[in-house]
Amino acid sequence: MSPHSSPVLVVDDDPDIREAVQDILSFEGYGVVQADNGREALELLNRQPPLRPCIILLDLMMPVMDGEELVGHLQKAPDLAALPVILVTASGRGMFPGIRAIIKKPFEMDELLEAVAAHCHP
Repeated sequence: MSPHSSPVLVVDDDPDIREAVQDILSFEGYGVVQADNGREALELLNRQPPLRPCIILLDLMMPVMDGEELVGHLQKAPDLAALPVILVTASGRGMFPGIRAIIKKPFEMDELLEAVAAHCHP
């Protein structure tokens, strides 16, 4: 990862999915940071220095803090509200404020890469 490129933040409670997404994105040259729930993701975004990903790939159904709750927190923070969030979920939940798109699980690798490439540069 070059020092100027922002990583992709992958938030999912399933470690196999996080690893698969990291493998796909790393192979394409993207940096990846993982979180296993919304609270962990929020802590990464609020740490010092703060993590500023180019995109957040977010599962919806997770323990501790789910995806919709995390998006609610992002929307209330001026420096986080503009971060592009794409839901990667098996849920039938539709679009809601704060997300750019929904990728249904199981997803195609090309669909995931296309979404990331729209917001990030390896």
